[in-house]
Amino acid sequence: MLRRVNGQFSSGNSGRPKGSRNKATIAIESLLQGQAEALTQTAITKALEGDSMALRLCMERIAPAPKDHPVSFRLPEMNNATDASEVAGSVLTAVSKGELTPIEATRVMGLINGYRRTLELTEMEERLQALENNLLDFT
Repeated sequence: MLRRVNGQFSSGNSGRPKGSRNKATIAIESLLQGQAEALTQTAITKALEGDSMALRLCMERIAPAPKDHPVSFRLPEMNNATDASEVAGSVLTAVSKGELTPIEATRVMGLINGYRRTLELTEMEERLQALENNLLDFT
């Protein structure tokens, strides 16, 4: 059930209070307190001995998987759904010039496609409203 509070909708269950922590997490942290250095050294020793899980754990800490980062390239303005083909062409050009990786381009194209659909729906709504207004004028 949604309730409106201060102009915003919220569910009846607001969930856990901000800043509160899970009891199990607190218990585990208290057990590990003071053991971090020994556990870290054990993981490193096992990794150096060839333990693949320990090696993976250490490598994930040393070189974590890259996070998403912003991309920057020139993108034509999209004012209507027809502009999407020009914008898609600019993304392909950016890939061919090495300004975007194919994966980045795929993500950007997903955003462009979503925006294109929004523009199409807006255009259709405007056209429908105009048709309805014209019908009202005839009656």
